[in-house]
Amino acid sequence: MPKPLILIMAAILSSDPALAGESHHEHIHSPPYAGEQTREIKALSKEDIDELLRGGGWGLAKSAELNGMPGPTHVLDMAAELDLSAEQIERTRKMRNAMRREAKQIGERVVVKEAELESRFRVGDIVEAELMARVSEIEALRAKLRTAHLLAHIEMARVLSADQIERYAVLRGYR
Repeated sequence: MPKPLILIMAAILSSDPALAGESHHEHIHSPPYAGEQTREIKALSKEDIDELLRGGGWGLAKSAELNGMPGPTHVLDMAAELDLSAEQIERTRKMRNAMRREAKQIGERVVVKEAELESRFRVGDIVEAELMARVSEIEALRAKLRTAHLLAHIEMARVLSADQIERYAVLRGYR
């Protein structure tokens, strides 16, 4: 074995006793999910559920938001700073309300389907075919939810002027 390789291996083994074969009996693990076992639906926090049930964004439109396509909810929050016209405000309100209705309906279904999956794991007899079907259904709903939010951002970019979009980016701290 070449000398440089031996030196590298020695350095690695001396820096990590586990790699060198040393045994540590008092290993304390800090599991990242500690405390989450008490959730009603383990895969969703209370905040996740609240966001889904109210039709909130749940961070699903970041690819649009962070690439210059504002969201209707934030645009309405900044209507004065963006100097929106009455027509822009009306179009944005309609767009936001339609998106929220759709997102709320889909979000409710996501929560129900996650609860059903949770209950199957509680029983403990879920089989692979059922698991695949349930997860596919949940992920299809998530895709619809994300699409609803992203489409609202695309539509919003058509309502605002280039100057308003730039001002939005500055106000949101992206520029």
